[in-house]
Amino acid sequence: MSTVIYPSPIFGPIHSRRLGISLGINLMPADGKVCTFDCIYCECGFNSQRIPKQKRPTRNDVALALEKKLKEMHEQNVHPDVLTFAGNGEPTAHPDFYEIILDTVELRNQYCPDAKISVLSNSTFTNKENVRKALMLVDNNILKIDTVDPEYIQQVDRPTQPSYDINKIIDNLKLFNGHVIIQSMFLKGKTVDGIDVDNTGDKYVKPWLEAVLSIQPQEVMIYTIDRETPDQKLEKADGSYTDQTMMFMIYHNEKIPFRDRKSVV
Repeated sequence: MSTVIYPSPIFGPIHSRRLGISLGINLMPADGKVCTFDCIYCECGFNSQRIPKQKRPTRNDVALALEKKLKEMHEQNVHPDVLTFAGNGEPTAHPDFYEIILDTVELRNQYCPDAKISVLSNSTFTNKENVRKALMLVDNNILKIDTVDPEYIQQVDRPTQPSYDINKIIDNLKLFNGHVIIQSMFLKGKTVDGIDVDNTGDKYVKPWLEAVLSIQPQEVMIYTIDRETPDQKLEKADGSYTDQTMMFMIYHNEKIPFRDRKSVV
């Protein structure tokens, strides 16, 4: 299993296909994964194989480490395009997420005012008002919806919360009033247990597109696997889902920008 665990609380900068020169902010422990999903395609591996012994970084830990790194980059004349909350799990699960976002905005404004702030989230804590308030403060509020099919979600995204309800998630995303970027993974192939995970056909794409239209995001990012996955039988999706998406949006005369990550260098 060649999956990856990231340093904490700061990693990079790395070159992101989507976002440019990205300085990573990891609010999870450095030795494992803490996530409310257990995706079979996660580059960090399965939750059960990445149980951490260390604690999450505190708000103070994050602020001190981020300021140190931004000072260092400034002195080297390296300017990040984006500060990205990602890493070993779900960033919005941190109990001080809102306060950490406030600190990050202040440090960004001081050291790299042209940089964007991005959050990559699986959307599971969008029911919390403080999380929504924090996400409204960032430039790129990137929230996941791979599908709206409950059975597929349980087989692929595998939420750890028994109360997970995709319809409630969609309602929560509407509360951002367009200040949201939908991120969706498309796959082909079967799992090691022989379960078909192809979500590129009409059965999955059309209801997903209807949900996207109801949310009215500022952008949609569609992508397929590009790194090692813990379930090693998964296959990359071809471009058919992109074509279906574009035809649907043209038919409905919608102007939501769609970006296929395969085409992003």
